[in-house]
Amino acid sequence: MSIEDEDDLQGMLAAGHVVRTALDAMRAAVAPGVTTAALDAIAERVMREHGARSAPQLVYDFPGVTCISVNDELVHGIPSRARTLGEGDLVKLDVTFEKAGYMADAAITVPVGVVSPRARALADCAERAFQQALREVRPGRRVRDIGRAIEQEVHRAGFSVVRMLQGHGIGHTIHEDPMVPNWDDPAGEAVLTEGLVITVEPIIAMGTGDAYEAEDGWTIRTSDGSFAAHHEHTLVVREGGPLLLTVAA
Repeated sequence: MSIEDEDDLQGMLAAGHVVRTALDAMRAAVAPGVTTAALDAIAERVMREHGARSAPQLVYDFPGVTCISVNDELVHGIPSRARTLGEGDLVKLDVTFEKAGYMADAAITVPVGVVSPRARALADCAERAFQQALREVRPGRRVRDIGRAIEQEVHRAGFSVVRMLQGHGIGHTIHEDPMVPNWDDPAGEAVLTEGLVITVEPIIAMGTGDAYEAEDGWTIRTSDGSFAAHHEHTLVVREGGPLLLTVAA
């Protein structure tokens, strides 16, 4: 979607605020011994307190309020009472909420306890690649320009972009046009326009970057079992620089 009026802007800001609040609460609870179901319950409580709904449940009938992925799980991990976080894990918290007809989406990678230097570097790289990409978020730029900035930063650090996954438009539903690649995709010629709402979300891996869908029909994992990281925010394209909707005020 594109922001057409003040109602659109306030609606997206409200949805983004709930997403950010849930992510902050979940991050604070990450520790060895905590289950991914417990983290999902925290997000659900925040969601209900703010009158929001789980967008993955609404749109795709996902079996969780949020997506929580650990280590080699890239995205779409199903929260479970049987999945307990351990020292050294990397957990990806991915929250998409709907509020009053508007949807916002964000993800962070959180180290569990003390992690290896390589795992820390991977998580830092995903966030750094996101920051580099923001420089390309201007009206008139192409989505492939965003991807090029991400890819260059990731390769410079010795990691891989997962080409199976990418960012996207968002607003009235989770996945809208345009798709926003995390690499310099020759097909990514869509031009950013003033007011366009998109996600920018580097999804990267220590290994080759190849991935597959697990037997549960949801979770996407690295093919070589290497750790993965994900950093995402919803933003509005503006001439003076993007407006981030899912960051702390």
